[in-house]
Amino acid sequence: MKILITGFDPFGGEALNPSWEVAQQLNGKKVNGAQLVAAKLPCVFAQSLGALAAAIQLHQPDAVIALGQADGRSDFSIERVAINVCDARIPDNDGAQPVDEPVIAQGPAAFFSTLPVKKIASHLKAQGIPASISQTAGTFVCNQVFYGLQHLLCNTKVLSGFVHVPLLPSQAAARSGASMASMSTETLAQALLCTVDVLVHHLQGDGQDIKIGMGANH
Repeated sequence: MKILITGFDPFGGEALNPSWEVAQQLNGKKVNGAQLVAAKLPCVFAQSLGALAAAIQLHQPDAVIALGQADGRSDFSIERVAINVCDARIPDNDGAQPVDEPVIAQGPAAFFSTLPVKKIASHLKAQGIPASISQTAGTFVCNQVFYGLQHLLCNTKVLSGFVHVPLLPSQAAARSGASMASMSTETLAQALLCTVDVLVHHLQGDGQDIKIGMGANH
C-alpha cells in the first residue's frame, strides 16, 4: 500500500510552509505496512494541478492526503468539501490572481473528500491532538488542488482529501499584531502519522466512516 502526501512551497512572503515541512519529514517512512511518499506542489494556479497529476502518475498511490497552510487555523483541519471556484485574495507565487474562475470548466459545483474524515478527527482528538472537520477549504490554490484532486480521482478507488494545518511557531512569532495560532512540526507529524494509521485500517476494513455529529454551528 502506498500513500502520497503533498505539501506546498512557501507563499505570501514566507520562508517555509508547514505543509511541506511535515510532508517531507515523513517521506519514505512506513506505517502499518503503508509506504509514505511526499511531493511538493507549487503555489501557482497554472502549475499546481499539473504537478499533482504527475505525482499521482509517478507513485500510483492507494490514497492521497494533500496538505496546505492556513493562517489563523488552530488545529489539524480536515476538509470536507472542495468547490469549483478560484477567487484569490492575494496573488500566487507567479503573480496570478484569478477572480471568480472555475477550477475545472464545466465541472460539478463541488466534490466531497473520500477520506474517512470523522474517523480521522475523532481519532486525533482521542490522542490529544487538536483536530476538527472544516466545511471550507477557501478559494485559493489549496482549494484548487483539493478540487482538482477529487476531480482527477473521482472514478477510481483511490481515496483522497485535503487537510489544512496551522502556522509553525516561528511563523506565528514573526507576525505583528494579534497573536496567531501555531502547531509544531512534531505535533503535525504526530497528527499526520495518526491520520495515516486510521486510513490504513479504513482501507483494510469495511471502508465506512463513522456517523457522529461534527458539523459547523454557522
